[in-house]
Amino acid sequence: MCGIIACIGSDDAVGELLTGLENLEYRGYDSAGIAVQNGTGIAVRKKAGKISELKNTIARDVPNGTVGIGHTRWSTHGPPTDANAHPHTSRTDRVVVVHNGIIENYESIRRRLAAEGYEFKSETDTEVIPHLVEHHLDEGLDVEDAFKTAIGELDGSYAIALMINGTDTVYAARQDSPLVIGVDDDRYYLASDVPAFLDFTDEVIYIEDGEFAKVRPGELMLTDREGNVVDRDVETVEWSAEETGKGEYTHYMLKEINEQADSIANTIAGRIGDDGSIHLEEFPPGTFEDIDEVEFVACGTSYHAALYGVQLLRRAGIRAHANLASEYDTTTVTDRTLVVAVTQSGETADTMSALRAAQDAGAETVAVTNVVGSSAARQADHALYIRAGPEIGVAATKTFSSQVVTLTLLGHRLAEDLERGRPREDAAEFFAELRRLPTHIEKVLETTRAREISEKYLDKRSYFFIGRDNEFPVALEGALKFKEITYEHAEGFASGELKHGPLALVTDETAVFALFTGTNGEETRKNAEEAHTRGANIVAVAPDGTDVGDVADSVLWVPKTHPDLAGLLANVQLQLVSYYTANLLGREIDKPRNLAKSVTVE
Repeated sequence: MCGIIACIGSDDAVGELLTGLENLEYRGYDSAGIAVQNGTGIAVRKKAGKISELKNTIARDVPNGTVGIGHTRWSTHGPPTDANAHPHTSRTDRVVVVHNGIIENYESIRRRLAAEGYEFKSETDTEVIPHLVEHHLDEGLDVEDAFKTAIGELDGSYAIALMINGTDTVYAARQDSPLVIGVDDDRYYLASDVPAFLDFTDEVIYIEDGEFAKVRPGELMLTDREGNVVDRDVETVEWSAEETGKGEYTHYMLKEINEQADSIANTIAGRIGDDGSIHLEEFPPGTFEDIDEVEFVACGTSYHAALYGVQLLRRAGIRAHANLASEYDTTTVTDRTLVVAVTQSGETADTMSALRAAQDAGAETVAVTNVVGSSAARQADHALYIRAGPEIGVAATKTFSSQVVTLTLLGHRLAEDLERGRPREDAAEFFAELRRLPTHIEKVLETTRAREISEKYLDKRSYFFIGRDNEFPVALEGALKFKEITYEHAEGFASGELKHGPLALVTDETAVFALFTGTNGEETRKNAEEAHTRGANIVAVAPDGTDVGDVADSVLWVPKTHPDLAGLLANVQLQLVSYYTANLLGREIDKPRNLAKSVTVE
């Protein structure tokens, strides 16, 4: 979860570290800190709170240096305090470390080191690392061997950057947690995510699990566990620093909601022929002819996108299931199972664990992700990119719609390849509407009454979202967005389930958002009426001209389109309702409490 940045050979290490931390703040914002080689020692500055708190602290005493490391934290072990903030130092302060991940055996290491006289000042698992490295230095090992020996004693997940007092070198290692190198002539950067250093370079080298990096100004060495030198090509990232900025928008979330027309246009570009044929370079016809069934693994918003994909696949005659990655069971997986890992970042720990379990069980695997070079893309047998562009807001928006569209294209390929598959009879009509989807989204954004609806129902105590078929995942996603950024009580239900328990919660202090975008509008109307008669206000989300009768107190309209796509238009409206409600409540929209963008711990 947390964010790591390192600058090596910079003329302004402090300035670039702070820029990198601000660019990484979506990964965690409980506390932050930096450490810089200043010529006489390592200057450490850290502070609980957001990056702005750290900047205010540093402004009173700015350290100088050309090499440094930084960290922004999402708390796991220990609350967000100055003491628990990274970087962490060793007993003599000669070893300084930042870390992302979880050291599972830290308690046993801590007890061992404490018995030898090492004093711990924090509640974190990370603090064992600098003490452990110093322990091996005290035993006579050189720095590199001390670092590698210490890393070999750690169980769990980690991305680690370490400095030793008196040197201009940063040592790094990764295991099940992302770490990437930025290259700018003789300057180098290390970071959890590429956006951290996009202000300075778009040239990157991806570090793999089990590898070590030794970086000093003008020199980079990458090695594997056995010490063999790894020669890896430098790649150019397509994203720009401008794309990862807020531009004219107050919040990243609103910017990214408004980017959905472009992101979907990018998702489908070159992938749909004029005759409705699908062109996926990654998967030519026949790729999946040996597959019998499809299992999706995903978390959060990506899980809702997977549920949407399941609905489409089942209608195409394909056995498909969506699984929460953290609950994934491979008991029924065979070598004729296709496991599709859906993950925006490509780094989600639970999804990565499920992906590896599926491979161990013999499944063929596909990663559907937004990030080229991500761990999921490299781990899976195949990678299919959603091409949504960078998403910085913690609450996912444009990536959900691009994930659904990508899964729709993948589903069509599967329907053509699988013996039991039934390709769409209305393919020409459907894909024509899919090509028009960006235009329809633009219309929603231009005509939405979401702010008015948010103001009207701001005083409610509960917000329910209901829908049937492929509206159900949209209802779940609408509720998730609402609770993520408003902190208000919100739940999503299949419409028919409202009367099987949740109706007991409905009062005149409840607002129910009912989706009428599919083919089961009459059934949903009955369920909405059940809530309406018990005092709830009903907000219908429906295609233009739909008769929602007397059941709706308010309506959010969307353009008419294919019912399999209309849910994505409804989703935009619900995203906007969440955004405006949170804004009216004064919430921290881009940095909702207790959450982070890329969940790299299980």
